[in-house]
Amino acid sequence: MTFTLVLILIGALLLLVIGINVIQQQKERAEAERRVEFARQRAILDETETVLSNTGMIPCSTHIILVLYRRVQDALELATTLSTSQQQADFQRRLADIKNQIDSLQSSPPQVPAIENFRLPDNDKQILVLVQTLKKLKAILRAEHNKGRVDPAVFGQEENRIDSLQLRINVDSMLSRARAASFMKQYGSSKQMVTKALATLHAIKAQTPNDPFIARKVDEAKMLLDEIMGAQKLSAPSAPKPKNEEDDIDMLFQPKKKW
Repeated sequence: MTFTLVLILIGALLLLVIGINVIQQQKERAEAERRVEFARQRAILDETETVLSNTGMIPCSTHIILVLYRRVQDALELATTLSTSQQQADFQRRLADIKNQIDSLQSSPPQVPAIENFRLPDNDKQILVLVQTLKKLKAILRAEHNKGRVDPAVFGQEENRIDSLQLRINVDSMLSRARAASFMKQYGSSKQMVTKALATLHAIKAQTPNDPFIARKVDEAKMLLDEIMGAQKLSAPSAPKPKNEEDDIDMLFQPKKKW
């Protein structure tokens, strides 16, 4: 009888230990999943806030700013539920701020600045930041649209604006590099970049023939190509003048000078 009780107690202890281990593993798994999801929301916050900080470089509409603000709001709400008690206060404060900004934008008339006056920055680092910002902005817009958070009409309008800005940056960058190469008398590289810019412009012109930017840039590229061709001709070494055989004979038999 005693032996049986001992066996029962040992079995109960084993079940208790196994149960505790299972519960502990579930807690660790849940904690690991919480940390992974929290890190994902923090990454979304960082990416979106970085894009927001660079939107001053481009003519952004109220619609795209609202898309970014709402993405920040969603990430903050999830991060608040996943954060520790020490982090919650900061996330709640930031969440209140972003809600106020969203309310302010929604209560104001929508702004859609024209992109015709957009100018490419002179600094190469700023151009790189601008290109990366537009790439991330387009990816965010598509991701939010796929989640059903962006009106299809707004999505189409904003994607076309981003595509147009990317086109302008690409063409302006090629023409700018072509001018720099021409100034350094690298006429082959310069002509190649202008030709590539013209090919890009003609391909887009076939799709949007009434775009004034395209027509203006085509004329600018053609003028630049003419300037490069002219500069290349001026810098080419002149052909040596052919010698006259009769002059050589006269020089040979002419009286020698006495010094």
